Amino acid sequence: MSKVYICTAIPYVNGNPHIGHAMDYLLSDTYARYSRAKGEEVRFQVGTDEHGNKVFSTAQKNGISVEEYAKQNSDKFRTFIEELKISYTDFIRTTSPEHVRRCQEIWRQLSDHIYSAEYDGWYCEGCERFVTQKEYDENGGTCPDHQKPYEKLSEKNYYLRIGDFKERIREVIETDEMKILPEFRKQEMLRLLEDAPDISISRPKKQLSWGVPVPGDDDQVMYVWVDALSNYITVLGYPDQDISDFWPAAAQFVGKDILRFHTITWPAILLGLGLPLPKNVVSHGHVLSNGQKMSKSIGNVIDPIEVLGKHGLDAFRYFFLHHIDTFADSDFTWEKFENAYNNELANDLGNLVQRLATLCKKNQIPGQPAPTTLDSTYCELMDKFEFNKAFDFVWHKVQDLNKSIDEQKPWELAKNGETEKLQQVLSGLVEGLLDVAVLLAPFLPDTAEKIATIFTAPEITPPVTPLFPKN
Repeated sequence: MSKVYICTAIPYVNGNPHIGHAMDYLLSDTYARYSRAKGEEVRFQVGTDEHGNKVFSTAQKNGISVEEYAKQNSDKFRTFIEELKISYTDFIRTTSPEHVRRCQEIWRQLSDHIYSAEYDGWYCEGCERFVTQKEYDENGGTCPDHQKPYEKLSEKNYYLRIGDFKERIREVIETDEMKILPEFRKQEMLRLLEDAPDISISRPKKQLSWGVPVPGDDDQVMYVWVDALSNYITVLGYPDQDISDFWPAAAQFVGKDILRFHTITWPAILLGLGLPLPKNVVSHGHVLSNGQKMSKSIGNVIDPIEVLGKHGLDAFRYFFLHHIDTFADSDFTWEKFENAYNNELANDLGNLVQRLATLCKKNQIPGQPAPTTLDSTYCELMDKFEFNKAFDFVWHKVQDLNKSIDEQKPWELAKNGETEKLQQVLSGLVEGLLDVAVLLAPFLPDTAEKIATIFTAPEITPPVTPLFPKN
């Protein structure tokens, strides 16, 4: 049995779960369920990034300890992950003693590539990252994500020498040894790599008190990149344990806004440790709201909990896995969501299950064993992480089954006494729907299980309540 390791970008706990986090979880969960369907052993990491000034200052404002504030917010994300029924195996908190100790050992192992220098330049507190002069000029001195002017900083930091690894990183990206998806993001990262500076990996403790202490320097605290990025291997036990059974990761799922750190900074850390790089880095776009980027100031933020509450989990998964492009920015509106629910889930799939189960019950057609193989075209799309295209492929099968019922008119076969042909037609339709259920399982696990339960039973019985009741 081959082993597969799947990683998600751990969210920063100074905020609530949002649609972008949901996309990370849904895409990675789909791949995890697909991998298990192929018979692979899966480890699947999720977790929370809990250090930094914003966590510390917000805890102070709320009058609680920073440890308790971090735990409360970590628990919010864990609850959200559970509500999405994400099939993870490992949950990591960057404040755990094991992670802190392992990060410090990673720092020691990287010491040949770390140096101390004065930093004099620009910083975005909202992003918690340093900004090059070129980026400062391109953005007119203001962070486009937070709409706040960059802050001028002068301080002594430790740096990771990215230049030690640039040629090797370029090679693994160009040859797809570390494959970046989609292709146009790969080209973006190659361009960014050309001018990639050495990266600050610490802050003075007087500027950043809540973090992992730098080994051998009581005045410095590790900055987010060594701390948070290392979670992908510390959760496997590195450096205390041999992680080669699961590392390198089969796939790391990240939003496009943090792709540069996962394809330049993270590879540099791994190369410095002598570890292989992830096989695939899958970058998804943003979910827009009515064609605009979601923003609290605009007031167009879509609360994922509200969407979940509307028609349930599988309707949520259906929209964001089928109608949101796996790689590009895509739009959410309540109208699109309702149309997808009523015209596709309810009409196409829910009605198909109800009609076919009723016909089988009436004509005493027994259930069948579920198929054990996956369609090769479907596998090809899933292996390329083209999930919304794979979902399209499955949905065409759903529509074809509906069309087949209308064309073959089993009710007329029954009326005309063509019993043998009627049994052949209905049995063929049941076989087709069970095939659909297997292919749907990574996307809509609960629905796929319900379909399998109905149509593998010795006596097929339609559900009392349709799978997707119309509004």
